[in-house]
Amino acid sequence: MLDTSRRTAFDDQHNQFRDTVRRFFAAEAVPNLDRWRGEGIIDRGFWRKCGEAGLLCPTLPEAYGGLGLDFGYNAIVDEEHAYIGCNSGITLQSDIVADYILNYGSEEQKQAYLPGMVTGEVITAIAMTEPGAGSDLQGVRTTARLDGNHYVINGSKTYITNGQNADVVIVVAKTDPTQGARGISLFLVDAGTPGFARGRNLDKVGQPDADTSELFFDEVRVPASAMLGEAGRGFYYLMGQLPQERLQIAVTAQAAAQRAFDLAVAFTRERKAFGKSILDLQNTKFTLAALSARLQAGWAHIDWCLNRHYRRELTAVEASAAKLLHTELQWDCCDASLQLHGGAGYMNEYPIARLWREARVARIYGGTSEIMKEVIGRSL
Repeated sequence: MLDTSRRTAFDDQHNQFRDTVRRFFAAEAVPNLDRWRGEGIIDRGFWRKCGEAGLLCPTLPEAYGGLGLDFGYNAIVDEEHAYIGCNSGITLQSDIVADYILNYGSEEQKQAYLPGMVTGEVITAIAMTEPGAGSDLQGVRTTARLDGNHYVINGSKTYITNGQNADVVIVVAKTDPTQGARGISLFLVDAGTPGFARGRNLDKVGQPDADTSELFFDEVRVPASAMLGEAGRGFYYLMGQLPQERLQIAVTAQAAAQRAFDLAVAFTRERKAFGKSILDLQNTKFTLAALSARLQAGWAHIDWCLNRHYRRELTAVEASAAKLLHTELQWDCCDASLQLHGGAGYMNEYPIARLWREARVARIYGGTSEIMKEVIGRSL
């Protein structure tokens, strides 16, 4: 269980909300995790229950069904969600997609999608990555051609979270392929639109409960009003949302790292070797002591980032540094914890095996560790 007694980013109301979130996940998520992993998807009923419990999009204004709260409430959901090892996709909806529609959408778009996102009746995705374009979003090949009062979208996307469940997808497309970043626009595409098709629910190394899909757009006609924001401003919008997106990844990585550490402490305390607890062996104590120190600093840094983000002061460089720091810590904690489990760590029946597999992608999605270093390096 996460210890929040010394956190500086949360007040009493935050902590009361955390108690609600923790109880909800214990009742509605933990008993279903194995089933979701076997089925490769989270059932829509869970989304609706999250909505009923107030866990979805808490920062949205009350006018659209939200609670009008600060991002700390999102972070609490992120931490508790990651600590139990759930990969439902609700954090993408609350932390990323909701702000795109709120900040750049028309009033008609906000009214059409946001209330349903809060209740869990509308599930969303954002389609950036393509087979030939990952971290370099300027390289997307999907196009949106103006035809009268409609745009015609052609292209494909891959590795899309919530791709199988999504009712509406934010699609990144080139409206002017000659203009590079200035030719990128965003579109809201409803799943039932002719020409829109879902591909495979992709078979991943980890996170089997998260539906991650290919999406295809073949002469998909959408009204000009489906554009999110202004033409040619898509890349600017994407860059504007990066601090919160990368902070969200850092938050979840820190919580997952803590879970791996806690599992290692519990296992090594109980397991015996050479007549004593494995935890009493010097190598074990030193390994866990070093990780404990890094986790302590990590939680302080997460709170520092959250407090800056509350004040709208967190920069893209700072968020990139957070994403780099905490995902690397997540990997180190998971790898060392698996090692301390010995042969048991390689068995799927032990939670550390799953945490270890799922930690690997955190250094890739949302911008690879190498891209984070490049972003930080450019600021020096």
